[in-house]
Amino acid sequence: MTESLADIDLWDMDQYIEAVPHEAMRRLRRQAPVFRHPDPDRPDGYWALTRHVDVVFVSRNPEIFSSYEKTAMINEYFTEQIDQQRMFMLNQDPPQHTRTRQLVNRGFTPRMIAKLEERIQATCDDIVAQAIAKGEGDFVTLCAAELPLIVIAELMGVPLEDRHKVFDWSNRMVGGDDPEYGVTEEQRFDAATEMWAYASALAEQKRLQLKDDIVSKLISPDDEGNVLSELEFDLFFMLLAVAGNETTRNAISGGMYALMQNPDQWQKLKADPGLVPTAADEIVRWVSPVNVFRRTAMEDVEVGGVQIKKGDKVLIYYNSANRDETVFDNPDVFDITREPNPHVGFGGGGPHFCLGRHLAKLELECIFRSLITQCDHLELISEPRRLRSNFINGIKEMTVRFIPTTKTSPRED
Repeated sequence: MTESLADIDLWDMDQYIEAVPHEAMRRLRRQAPVFRHPDPDRPDGYWALTRHVDVVFVSRNPEIFSSYEKTAMINEYFTEQIDQQRMFMLNQDPPQHTRTRQLVNRGFTPRMIAKLEERIQATCDDIVAQAIAKGEGDFVTLCAAELPLIVIAELMGVPLEDRHKVFDWSNRMVGGDDPEYGVTEEQRFDAATEMWAYASALAEQKRLQLKDDIVSKLISPDDEGNVLSELEFDLFFMLLAVAGNETTRNAISGGMYALMQNPDQWQKLKADPGLVPTAADEIVRWVSPVNVFRRTAMEDVEVGGVQIKKGDKVLIYYNSANRDETVFDNPDVFDITREPNPHVGFGGGGPHFCLGRHLAKLELECIFRSLITQCDHLELISEPRRLRSNFINGIKEMTVRFIPTTKTSPRED
């Protein structure tokens, strides 16, 4: 029987405080995977794409579906704001995006990231040891937020004592729809301005003493003499600080919550630490830290049997694509052994496929390796408090108790 879709509202931010509206997304995948959805700022609404195949199609065809035209952000902006947003790599199309991406990519190759593994694992061991010493507290603050901040500080040469400035700027820039953060447009702009100035000063300092680190690579010419301009570097620093911080933090928190909700999966991971890589992928699929991005149709095009017109607003729902029954067996089951796992948690491929995916996966693997090694289990003291956002799938706070692994004392002969 066909259900009415009149009550479907993927935009309403208040529902995300409770949970991502997976049931509504399931209904859309089944009945109207390319759905004309109301938009509070546009009389013609937008197209909500909820199937895996369509999210991938849009992602891999940037000449048809532009990030540059109206940005990749889901809200409407004035022309002046769009011009500012277009400076960010996230809101560019090829060939401009290709040039920036190639320059930035030098710092994020698997080889560059592999060099960090030992330091990231040591950092994770330390973070978990300190959390266990406290006994209980907010998992987000103690574990999930701390790791990406330290890693970004390490990557970008930010003094460790400044990492919480990055945390604060990042929260103010993306938390504006949550009343708890009480961020006005002016305060959001101020946070961006402060981070911009910080990035600029950091690059200036680095230019005086180049080293074998990512920032030095980013501000040095490549083999053909191409180099990021000062403006491009500052913008990339801001993008990395926000994207690399928010998404990884929420994947760690959401992943830990999933493991506490599924203790059999926690035990399986403890029994076989070799499952950490597949567990990391399943966490990204399950959590989908970014709910949705936007594209603008640059020509008339048919998607899923539906005609989309040039100029139409198109939103691609990663969270829904990652639960698509036609792609994943038992998609509503959290399964750390899931293979293959063609999730779109890092994007659906194409030019905007997540630049930091190797780093994000490494961070997830290292933190959960530390947790299963040092903790017998974690107990949930209070349910997660979730971010009021239809864009970021975020956990603000989750109070837990850390139960350490009991070491068996050596036998006395």
